[in-house]
Amino acid sequence: MAEVDQAVDLSKTETGEGGNGHLSSSVDRNSGSSIGQKSTTKRKHDDEEEDDGSPTKKQHGHGEKVATHYNTLQETGLAARSQSRIFYMRNFNNWLKSVLIGEILDTVRQSRRELSVLDLGCGKGGDLLKWRKGHISRLVCADIAAVSVEQCQVRYEYMRKRGHPNERIFSAEFITADCTKELLTDKLKDPKMEFDVTSCQFVYHYSFETQQQADLMLKNACERLRPGGYFIGTTPDAYELVKRVETLDSNSFGNEVFSVTFQKKGDYPLFGCQYDFNLEGVVNVPEFLVYFPLFEEMAKKYNMRLVFKKTFSQFFEEHIKNDQHKMLMQRMQALEVGINIHYQSKVWTPSHSRVFLYFFFTFFYIVKLIV
Repeated sequence: MAEVDQAVDLSKTETGEGGNGHLSSSVDRNSGSSIGQKSTTKRKHDDEEEDDGSPTKKQHGHGEKVATHYNTLQETGLAARSQSRIFYMRNFNNWLKSVLIGEILDTVRQSRRELSVLDLGCGKGGDLLKWRKGHISRLVCADIAAVSVEQCQVRYEYMRKRGHPNERIFSAEFITADCTKELLTDKLKDPKMEFDVTSCQFVYHYSFETQQQADLMLKNACERLRPGGYFIGTTPDAYELVKRVETLDSNSFGNEVFSVTFQKKGDYPLFGCQYDFNLEGVVNVPEFLVYFPLFEEMAKKYNMRLVFKKTFSQFFEEHIKNDQHKMLMQRMQALEVGINIHYQSKVWTPSHSRVFLYFFFTFFYIVKLIV
């Protein structure tokens, strides 16, 4: 897709009624677009009432759609996955996460040997092997989809049974919860348990439906971190998504593998800015833009300081220079045949083009000084 000279400026906001501001853009200012203007219609959410904490309370809004989607998603074997057009894209994502997780665990282990991790939005347990290779001691897995949590637990038990007799595999706890509406400490076996790392991969953007949900998700991610702990994650790049859709006549973009469709162009509220994301045979659920400067500011409430924020492209270019990372990429089959692993030619397939809509973030928990 062709790039444009004028980039979306999401750093400018207008604060609307109730603090629900709107994103502002510098693209196509003379076309009569309503970009940067306040919407006259206030977005309504059925789930803005307080959660009573009851485990039997029905999920409302888009959380129910997300849970239903992942609960009904069929488990596929390795053979079937290898035939998918997004096979290499998945492997590429896993390579990126493997490198990020490995680096963070190595950093934390410099000051502490026994590591505890919270996997927020664990899904079916796609990162279990990464935690195993990272030699952590304890893991808590939480997800909105009960079926996914069950499959994650089955994978964990299978991993323990197949492990070497002398290998010490981490203990694990599994929780089904909508972490945008339910307080996770109320569900932990040990409410006082502390974590060294919280990982939230491809999940946090679901929380930006409302300010309350985004804040509670942050609280769940950060409130039980030890001082010096890290909150790491992956989320779509709002700048890139808006920039791409604003260069087109339609409200949708993509290719034969994925598509992104906005409900409305030119109006991008800070919360509840919905778009539909479709990925071949895997994902077809509503998501929400995450305005990162706001996200960073909200994290300060929980004594979190941003360490870095990098696009997948930036992260790849930095880490592929490492020989160990390069070998891992080859073992994981993270690039399709014909793509130069030395990155001398930037040739990417349709499936890989989707991954550059995302970026990594890492926050560091600091001790608040009392003067």
